Amino acid sequence: MSGLGIYLGLTRLLAPLIPAYLRRRMKRGKEDPVRMGERLGTPGLARPAGHLVWLHAASVGESLSILTLIDRILAARPDLTLLVTSGTVTSAQLLGKRLPERALHQFVPVDTPNAVSGFLDHWRPDAAVLVESELWPNLITITRDRNIPMALINARMSASSERGWSWWSNAARTITGSFDLVLAQDETAAARLQRLGATGTKAVGNLKVDAAPPPAPDGLMGDLTRFLAGRAAWVAASTHSGEERIIADTHQLLKKAVPGLLTVIVPRHPERGAEIARMLRDMNLDVAQRSTGDRVTGRTDIYLADTLGELGGFFRILTIVFMGGSLVRVGGHNPIEPALLGAAILTGPHVHNFEDIYRAFAAGKASETVTDAPSLAAAIGRLMSDGVLAGARVTAAAETAGSLTGALEATLADLLPFIDVATGGTPDART
Repeated sequence: MSGLGIYLGLTRLLAPLIPAYLRRRMKRGKEDPVRMGERLGTPGLARPAGHLVWLHAASVGESLSILTLIDRILAARPDLTLLVTSGTVTSAQLLGKRLPERALHQFVPVDTPNAVSGFLDHWRPDAAVLVESELWPNLITITRDRNIPMALINARMSASSERGWSWWSNAARTITGSFDLVLAQDETAAARLQRLGATGTKAVGNLKVDAAPPPAPDGLMGDLTRFLAGRAAWVAASTHSGEERIIADTHQLLKKAVPGLLTVIVPRHPERGAEIARMLRDMNLDVAQRSTGDRVTGRTDIYLADTLGELGGFFRILTIVFMGGSLVRVGGHNPIEPALLGAAILTGPHVHNFEDIYRAFAAGKASETVTDAPSLAAAIGRLMSDGVLAGARVTAAAETAGSLTGALEATLADLLPFIDVATGGTPDART
């Protein structure tokens, strides 16, 4: 039996265990108890009449990257409804606030035959558009078997992922070859996908570069202006487990030379806030936790912004930004937003999710790579003490980020005709 056949058989066999698995995740805050049925393929909304295109974006970054794309598709096709799925509670909350009319959100079904089939039975999409690297075998093969046209956009494929898929070459060819359209983030990803079996692959750029800047909540901006007055501060954005301790060590090294220093930590997953706060307080740091309304005082060491949808405010106010997920092997996070909003960018070495972007930043001297608390503290110290260096880094970051734009228009140029063919429709506008 092939590797793909083994996987499909196992998911069918183990499907009865999935509800218990989801309940365990729910206890950790990783599933929405009210909407658990959606994960098992039971719809939470009625299907609207008419043409419907399904877009799937796994998590927060992917979801935010397609918001402008969604607006443009709906403007071009007023007859269309978009069903947007994602897999995390955080992404669902963000999309719930920011999706326009004629765009509905559901949780993506788990990758079992019954869940995927139940989802498709109800929604009956005219086409499916998957974002980045969501190559779930049941989801893709069952959709393909129903003759639903599929596109993979903003596609990425790291070197390690290619090596992993190459062990299952037949499965890789079946899955990547199921897409009628593949639009990759860069030439490297396009080549890797082609080697795995994708056809019709084209490199069009990274949609995350063209994403609209995140909003800046008025309440947050007022708070920051008030308690940052006269204080040196920096932000560690989108941090993951294992990084907050490094950030805390960095703060303790820096505050010896920078009186009144305030370090802001914005964890990628806000539900980790209580756990992070306990760890920081065990290190004898004074912590103000935003989610619990703690007041920032002159003695506060760490402002823990464990809230949702406020990162744009921090990027607008603080000019030194460390992008998390890069001191641990998560693969880094997108530096474009803070770069365009006037920040100097620091990152760890593990940035394979955005390797072409960080390569461009390094070439343009628009970012600096650190490896641990001492090197991070040294880099921040240089930026805080040398205004010329900080200004040059901010300018280089904005110029480099600006030079990478264009993916949105290139994606639309191929995706809108794909949707038109799949729905049998014709565009009423191209805005």
